[in-house]
Amino acid sequence: RVEVVLISRNTADSGLRIFNSIAHYDLDITRAAFSGGESPFRYVTPFSADLYLSADPANVRQALQSKVAAATILPSRKHMQREGQLRIAFDGDAVIFADDSERVYQSEGLAAFAAAEKEMATTPMTDGPFRKLLQSLHELQVGWPRDEAPIRTALFTARSAPAHERVIRTLRAWNIRIDEAVFLGGLDKGEFLETFGADIFFDDQTGHCESASRYVTTGHVPHGVTNDAS
Repeated sequence: RVEVVLISRNTADSGLRIFNSIAHYDLDITRAAFSGGESPFRYVTPFSADLYLSADPANVRQALQSKVAAATILPSRKHMQREGQLRIAFDGDAVIFADDSERVYQSEGLAAFAAAEKEMATTPMTDGPFRKLLQSLHELQVGWPRDEAPIRTALFTARSAPAHERVIRTLRAWNIRIDEAVFLGGLDKGEFLETFGADIFFDDQTGHCESASRYVTTGHVPHGVTNDAS
């Protein structure tokens, strides 16, 4: 029910070596596209990808513009060694949710943000670029008893009370399960992500991503107000 597809700028000829490496490491990858130096992004849509990961920020932005969840993978020496369960961690605003609340915070400050979120606590937030992916993961998870699911999800957000309520109510309204939620109130996320054992973490802010990448594999989501100027 989950498939990994390789999309590369390499030539078809060099693709043979890549497939040989895939076989050597016993990876379950059977589909690929080699674009011979042109942007491989155009194959994302026909492959019906739910998530696109790349080291090329330009292709990642194209994917997000096409409504595909996407992230730029940052260099990292940290790799979790766990068998049997994939642990995926997400930021909230501008990743799972839209960046409307983040725009209030950036333009008016923390007090205005907290007041606005408290006032709108029962109003579900708008979808962010990773809402569809989280929904797909939820649909996979419900096929197993909760304590046996091969996927575990977590939210790591800079929010704290009273801004927590809108997050929880939004996920309820979407009927999406998230296994863990950590409201950090501005604390650094890295050690918490390591404690969770995240195999990958997605965040929209470069500062958070650079910090997190010292602890876990991290993908930068170039979406929302904090990325408007970049």
